Amino acid sequence: MKKIIDVGIGEFKVAKAPGMLITHNLGSCVGIALYDISSKIGGLAHIMLPSYKKINAAQNHNPKFADAAIPLMIKEMEKIGAQKIFTVGKIAGGGDMFGLPPDSPLELNIGKQNIEMVKKYLQKYGIRIVAEEILGNIPRTMELDLDTGKVTLKTAQKEERVL
Repeated sequence: MKKIIDVGIGEFKVAKAPGMLITHNLGSCVGIALYDISSKIGGLAHIMLPSYKKINAAQNHNPKFADAAIPLMIKEMEKIGAQKIFTVGKIAGGGDMFGLPPDSPLELNIGKQNIEMVKKYLQKYGIRIVAEEILGNIPRTMELDLDTGKVTLKTAQKEERVL
């Protein structure tokens, strides 16, 4: 049986194979799975908010923010042997959990803001997104299998998809 490592809301964890990183209840939050296909080192973040810069610059080490979590997670992965050149990303979540009208301003849609910031920062760090399941209005659980890099998404409706 694989070792399960839980990633809480506003956290990230990194680990080497074998094992499984898992985070629950991705609504407007975004799950970011990074995986070095060469070393089988992975990271999983559960980000809540797009940017610490709009709130308080002192939060730059708080992984609940996309612009803090991504560089911190990459740094921790590199410490244990990952290389960005072999690392790919998969993202999920960023849903509209409040039923906003389609023409709502972006400032009201935290899920879309989270997605935009995640994509911006992954691009900034040279991480290619190879799969995503974003938006919608159904919370997801995200699992990263450190042996294979496979990401599985599960919903309360018993749906299961592989990214």
